[in-house]
Amino acid sequence: MTRTQWIWLVSIGLYVAFFSWYTSFGGPLTDEEIAHYIAQVESSDPAPSPERIAMLRKFMEEDTGDDFVMVNVIDMYETPLQVEGVEPGETSDEVLAKYMDYMLPELLSRACHPVLSGEAATTAMDIMNADGMERWTQGAGMRYRSRRDLLEIAGNSAFADSHEFKVAAMRKTIAFPIDPWIQLGDPRVVLALLLGLIGCALSWREAARRRLG
Repeated sequence: MTRTQWIWLVSIGLYVAFFSWYTSFGGPLTDEEIAHYIAQVESSDPAPSPERIAMLRKFMEEDTGDDFVMVNVIDMYETPLQVEGVEPGETSDEVLAKYMDYMLPELLSRACHPVLSGEAATTAMDIMNADGMERWTQGAGMRYRSRRDLLEIAGNSAFADSHEFKVAAMRKTIAFPIDPWIQLGDPRVVLALLLGLIGCALSWREAARRRLG
């Protein structure tokens, strides 16, 4: 096999590996999976309200099997609540980082990652029928590979153990999923273009080396 062939073989192999990790192939949640996750939620302590269970069931039953984004708007405490594990003098950002110590490895292992994140520049500039929702400190959009991945992360007992840090850091938050969604820079497309560019450049260099040789 020539060096040029090796270049393209490695490039294709890298892309297939990334695409396989980044893309959900499980399809929509099955009835058996929905029943399993509903039972898991109902057994939690404290048990969620019937309205919340109905909302979760609808979210699962309408699964597209594709990725989605959870939109989050967050208002952080100036001083975090003093729950167990919060040290005196710690900021809300430091307390939230303890929550993310669990979340980040779980998210990244499932190809879930932020697609946008930033600090609020001012209070809400357009608000309607939402009294008390004027003040926010930051916003973010988290890409999940699938609804199945979200449920697996949330169902892990380690999530419950760290959730108190989120409660201690955030005064209020709103999170809702958008699916389908659109982005201009899908990493699968970006990586395909990048590997194609690198492959062409290396192939051209190899061809030039053979001509000179």
